[in-house]
Amino acid sequence: MAESHYKILLFMKRRPGMSLEAFQDYYENHHAPLCMTYASGMKRYERRFLTPHPNPDTGATEELAFDVITELWFDDEKIFRNTVAYLSTSKMPDAVVEDEKRLFDRGKTRMATVVERVSAFT
Repeated sequence: MAESHYKILLFMKRRPGMSLEAFQDYYENHHAPLCMTYASGMKRYERRFLTPHPNPDTGATEELAFDVITELWFDDEKIFRNTVAYLSTSKMPDAVVEDEKRLFDRGKTRMATVVERVSAFT
């Protein structure tokens, strides 16, 4: 039987006027620890910071649509589904919402879910 893992992917853009360096520093040293105080039932909490690079044909380095892909990992499907429902509402704690306003262009945030099926080789 295949093993299942569940993820929530959050695609987020930094607020206008904030450098990539300042964004990453604030996220890692302030926002992530704040969010951890509200997290329960997660297996992993990863931030994948994106850095644009030049196009090999044009040489142009263009702004990306997102600056980070945040992954929330779960082993328990019920906790995963409850977290998706919770994040899909505007009932986030005031402290998190206010901190997100300092960090993200919240109108550009997108969420997707992933169900991974892992088959073991024998």
